[in-house]
Amino acid sequence: MEFFIQQTAAGLTSGAIYACVALGLVMIYVSTDHINFAQGEMAMFATYIAWMLIDAGVPFWLAFGLTALIAFVGGLLIQRFILKPLETAPVLALVVCFIALLSIFNALAGMIWSYTIKQFPSPFPQYDISGHGLVSVQQLGVVAVTLVMLGILTVFFRYTTLGLAMRAAAQNASSARLMGVRVSWMLALGWGLAAAIGSIAGMLVAPIVFLDPNMMTGILVYGFAGALVGGIGNPMGAVAGGFIVGVLENLVGSYIIGNELKLTFALVVVVGVLILKPAGLFGQIIVKRV
Repeated sequence: MEFFIQQTAAGLTSGAIYACVALGLVMIYVSTDHINFAQGEMAMFATYIAWMLIDAGVPFWLAFGLTALIAFVGGLLIQRFILKPLETAPVLALVVCFIALLSIFNALAGMIWSYTIKQFPSPFPQYDISGHGLVSVQQLGVVAVTLVMLGILTVFFRYTTLGLAMRAAAQNASSARLMGVRVSWMLALGWGLAAAIGSIAGMLVAPIVFLDPNMMTGILVYGFAGALVGGIGNPMGAVAGGFIVGVLENLVGSYIIGNELKLTFALVVVVGVLILKPAGLFGQIIVKRV
């Protein structure tokens, strides 16, 4: 029983990180109808910026906030200067652009900081609060940061003018334009928020997996699986899906297939959801008259 609780707690920690990645993917998808394959590499690059700030003596939480702000500006600039000219381009052109961004960020990180694994500090103590090695302060801290961020985003999108404008632009761009909403800038803000959320995921996972240019490769697959499980068009569902995938991955890896095949399990989840329930557990099937 203790082992089950320990693995569930570890799964919730992983799930919190997957939820951040899934939320970033969903935010871009609902506004553009495309999956940002570079989401993980953008998060990794931002995490290196945080590592530089901390290494220069900046307190962790100040570096945390500055990195999220830098990532937000970076995501906004990517949308304005790289993706905006491609708004009317074929889908394949956008896919190639996302893959190019993935390769560019990975190569830049390796060129600037090398491919040597680096240790990233954790702001949370490592000690166990249960006395039996079941739940650590770090695990609770990661989940708490994710839930706080989710709460802030919920308030932003439901109760602020800017958040409502972004939702309107994502749901019906033509009607939003008629109401005076600058849809193009709302998309840019969405990209900025997605980049900031991704940077938070990177900073949460780096103390666990260590920092290197390839650290987010597997995390992106898990985040994508979480987004599909919850519903690729439902931000809240994607967060729930991230937690579900995190817990299932740990339990299945511990009891059934072993830790070596956990990434394969995520890929099986992706294929299974696409076959059995493409809209996800909490998504809605949209029917269009043609």
